[in-house]
Amino acid sequence: METSSKGLLTQIQYPADLRKLSVDDLPQVCDELREDIVKELSVNPGHLASSLGVAEITVALHYVYETPEDRIVWDVGHQAYGHKILTGRREQFSTNRRLGGIRPFPSPIESEYDTFACGHASNSISAALGMAVAAKLEGKDRHVVAVIGDGAMSGGLAFEGLNNVSSSDNDLLIILNDNNMSIDRAVGGMQEYLLSFSTNETYNALRFKVTSWLHKKGLFEDDRRRGLIRLTNALKSAISHQQNVFEGMDIRYFGPFNGHDVKELVRILRQLKDMKGPKLLHLHTQKGHGYAPAEKDVTTWHAPGKFDPDTGERLVKDTTNKPPRFQDVFGETLLELARQNDKIVGVTPAMPTGCSMNIMMKEMPERTFDVGIAEGHAITFSGGMAKDGLLPFCNIYSAFAQRAYDNIIHDIALLNLNVVICLDRAGLVGEDGPTHHGAFDMAALRVIPNLTIASPMDEHELRRLMYTAQLPDKGPFVIRYPRGCGSLVDWRCPLEAIPVGKGRKLKDGSEVAVITIGPIGTSAAEVIADNSTVAHYDLRFLKPLDEDMLHEIGRKFKKIVTIEDGVRKGGMGTAVMEWLSDHGYTPTVKRLGLPDEFVEHGKVSELQAIAGIDQTNIQKVIEELL
Repeated sequence: METSSKGLLTQIQYPADLRKLSVDDLPQVCDELREDIVKELSVNPGHLASSLGVAEITVALHYVYETPEDRIVWDVGHQAYGHKILTGRREQFSTNRRLGGIRPFPSPIESEYDTFACGHASNSISAALGMAVAAKLEGKDRHVVAVIGDGAMSGGLAFEGLNNVSSSDNDLLIILNDNNMSIDRAVGGMQEYLLSFSTNETYNALRFKVTSWLHKKGLFEDDRRRGLIRLTNALKSAISHQQNVFEGMDIRYFGPFNGHDVKELVRILRQLKDMKGPKLLHLHTQKGHGYAPAEKDVTTWHAPGKFDPDTGERLVKDTTNKPPRFQDVFGETLLELARQNDKIVGVTPAMPTGCSMNIMMKEMPERTFDVGIAEGHAITFSGGMAKDGLLPFCNIYSAFAQRAYDNIIHDIALLNLNVVICLDRAGLVGEDGPTHHGAFDMAALRVIPNLTIASPMDEHELRRLMYTAQLPDKGPFVIRYPRGCGSLVDWRCPLEAIPVGKGRKLKDGSEVAVITIGPIGTSAAEVIADNSTVAHYDLRFLKPLDEDMLHEIGRKFKKIVTIEDGVRKGGMGTAVMEWLSDHGYTPTVKRLGLPDEFVEHGKVSELQAIAGIDQTNIQKVIEELL
């Protein structure tokens, strides 16, 4: 990429320094900001394209608003690298996503400039509205801006927030960063609507000037404001033959404008800054803007890994003779099953590439559905298809499935529907940190009636569980598996059924029984391979539990270690202890799992050591029991 003349960004420690510059300096600041992001992410991988696309929005916001007193609420936190650099963390940006370094997403725990948590999508409008209402009730002259984009407007919470914005007394500004993207290309009616806005630019510019004039004259207040909004909305509808969804909710709409013209953005924001009532500023941006490789392939460059910043060549690791990623085994197996069973359909909320459902999507586009960032809808949509005879495989990242908890209970489990819920990224995910760890799924889901919950130890087990789940009348079936590579290079195996609720004894022993669930069992197996006193059981199913196997363990062993990559409280170990107690067994049970706190970001191996589920601690605990 072309380099700008250096100098301005090094003068900016905090936004107050930025505001000392002239408006004419801001394009250079944006260029330097992009250079910093590209240079750093080339060696320390992270989310690239999204942050490049909002450089001008970021600079303009911090230039016009008195942050941190004024509030900027980011939605989809991977947009906010430029924000971090401008708010006192430029020198620390090289530690981004590393253990002990700055966090991967904005967090008020880290900086007063980070106004809210935003690892997941669609929460900015609701949170910002709360801040705007709080400012009014406390009599504070504080401006609040929500920046929503990357497909987050498709989330149900965004619409709930919009509905409340329209009926509350507030001066909130919503910036819609419309880049036609989430991670994969954005889908759905809202995205098509934004793309096809038939806004008359001449009318829009005239209305903007008239509204600003009315505001300066004091004619744009309270009830008169609402009346004027309805009048201008009616005129707009008559001229464009289209009703704007935002104006239909009595939210003033401005745009669309070019989101990469930083000087024009400053002018617009200054005029909107003190305007009363809720407002929405619609900005067109390009994800990856300013870096040619990212502009051409935004999905790949969402999080490209290491790369050469000058040539754009990605430094892809050689995976020859290495185990595949669990998500790729899922994608290949799903297609294999779908070829055999014409009832199978695939559903994912905006993650077809991430979960490898794009493999089936390429061959069977009519049987795969990317529903956008809408996890609750993905579950209920799957339930509707299952109710009428189809067999959905609904793939959601474990942490994101938390947003669909009610839907799983009310729309799947209650009706005992045949939906296979595949929880990708279960357990510790690494550098994305606490908003993305799949820590809670086992503890949260095991209390729900009618669910079958399983976790494969390796790729063969994943394929067999997927085959089992699609057999007739299995009811709601949850399969959880981690991010990244498994343990088997030769991962293809015959598709065979596994008896539901049956585990495996992998190794006999005389003194200590180790019970594991999921791929963490591979680590445990390596630790105890040569120890004849330690038995190893792969539980396989969290629900229903293998009672025959637990009776065997309860009768034979006085010392038990349970190991899981989910939260210790309420998880697999707790389920085993409850069962043993209910059946009169009183062994000493040592539970290893994630602690009762949010695990921060870092490499998975580093986080496993912190949580005490690494091989060193497993060995230590077993030795102490012996």
